[in-house]
Formats: sequence, C-alpha cells, structure tokens
Amino acid sequence: MARTSPQAEGNTQLNQARAIDRVIAFANGKGGVGKTTTAANVGGYVALAGSRVLMVDLDPQGDLARDLGFERQSGRELFQALIAGTPPRVLRNVRENLDVIPGGQDLEDIQGLMVSRSNRADAPDFGDMLYAVLSPLAEDYDLILIDTPPGERTLVEGAFAISSAVVIPTKSDDASIDGVERIARRFMAVRDRNPSLQLAGIVLFGVGPRSMRLERSVRETLTEMLGEVAPVFETRIRSLESASADARRKGLLFHELEGAVTDAQKKRLKALRAGEKPADGFFSRNAGGLAEEFEQLTGEILARLNSIESE
Repeated sequence: MARTSPQAEGNTQLNQARAIDRVIAFANGKGGVGKTTTAANVGGYVALAGSRVLMVDLDPQGDLARDLGFERQSGRELFQALIAGTPPRVLRNVRENLDVIPGGQDLEDIQGLMVSRSNRADAPDFGDMLYAVLSPLAEDYDLILIDTPPGERTLVEGAFAISSAVVIPTKSDDASIDGVERIARRFMAVRDRNPSLQLAGIVLFGVGPRSMRLERSVRETLTEMLGEVAPVFETRIRSLESASADARRKGLLFHELEGAVTDAQKKRLKALRAGEKPADGFFSRNAGGLAEEFEQLTGEILARLNSIESE
C-alpha cells in the first residue's frame, strides 16, 4: 500500500512530504459537525467488512476515544514519536481489524514546536514528520483514516500533505458551511506539495429527517461553492440526538448500538414481567436508521476513493 505520489520519486527535500495511498483525512474548519463520529463509523464499517483499518487521531480533544470506547489518552506518545520519527504507540484490535493511534491534548504543543523550528532551514515540517511516522505502517493496512482538529492549521495541512483524499462532514448551519470554505482553502494551500490530493466529497451530517427544503438548499450552496471539485454525497446522516448520546456514552458505533438497544429492550421487558425495576438503559429505541446511513455512506466514500485512484 505504501506507494508514493509521482512528485516524491527521488525527492527527499524538506517541505515535500509524500502522499501515502489510501489515506483519507476527515476535516472541517468548525468543530461539532460530526467529523469524528463520521470517521469512526466509516472506519468501523470498513473493518467489519474484513479490511485492515488504522485510525489516527490528530485532534487534541481526543474524542475518537469516546466514539470507539477506549480510555482517553494524553497524546504524549504520539507527540514524542512525531518529534523522534519513531514508531508510534498503536492500540491493537480496538475492534476486529481496526487499530488506533490515539491523540490527546499534548498534540497542542505541535504548533509551538513548529514555530520554534521555523528559523531552521533543515527542520522538517509537520507533513514530513507525519509521513516518517505513518509510512512504515502503511503496508499493514488497507485503509488509513485521519481525524483532524477544526482549528489547528499545522495539524490539518500536515494531514493533507500525506493523504490521497479529504472528506468534509458538515451540518447545515452557516457557521458549518463557513468551516467547509476554510478547509477548502487549506486544501488548496497543500495541493502544490501534494498534487495527488483530491476532495472526496462533502457529508451532510445531523440533518433533520423532515428538513427536505433545507437539505436541498444546503446541497445547492455547497455545489455552487465547490463546483465540480467534489460531490456532495447522496447519503446524508440524519439528526437523532438520543442515539448519538447513547453511542458516545457507551462507546459504541451505530451498527453496534442497534444490537445493544434491542438487547436492552428485551432485558427491560423481562424485568418488568418479573416485577423488578429495569436497569438504566438507552435513551434511543431504534438506531437502525443511522446504522444503515453510515453503511451506505461508507460505500459511497470507498467508491469515490477507488475512482480517485483510477484517475
């Protein structure tokens, strides 16, 4: 998997970080738009289908831990690996076929580190550092997904420098659409050094099930903004606050939540029949719709990635 883009052949100069095949960065210039949730559930479905997936959390908030249900990390081990160019700590089998390089708040120190090195002509930039850490791992995986922070330009552009595609989740409000525009500018800033980078598409996240007119308007706005550079995926992720709250509270992906809710309902009925007080369960009664939407979205993203590669 670790083929590099043509621009990199024979070129080891600084500021020429190479793209790694089948790496997707998830990004938006605004937080709270479903970026981490989308990345986690797409990764979960790809792994469920039998492909080997590595998820990389570059967000200092480290919220990927909540979505996947592992203990929140400090990010110090990844920070040190980036500085030294050494293998990072990998959490193995967070799900079958799915490994994670955890992030955390210590990644906030990257920006200060890069500023302190800015006067050194021989200093690698963040894209170079990220490539040195991830490229030796690439052969072990069929797909690498990177969750990026909304506000750390250095981390976002470094991720773009080694990625083959970018997926932008967004909600329908104006602030989220502005975040799409900011990410599009960062995308263009990186294209000179990574011309193989493509915008895979836009994901509409948290759309009300009855907000058809609003959805059409947002799709038109995004299409006008980006033209033919990237599609707005047909699958949209609807808003279901109860299921989203349950998923993060329990550390479950939506296809896992579906089964857990069903089991909890059976236990609740059994307790009621026995005259016992039911245990606290879930806010949601049915997460199946969200699970299906993420399954469909995963198929669209993979089809788009295959199309990009064939080009």
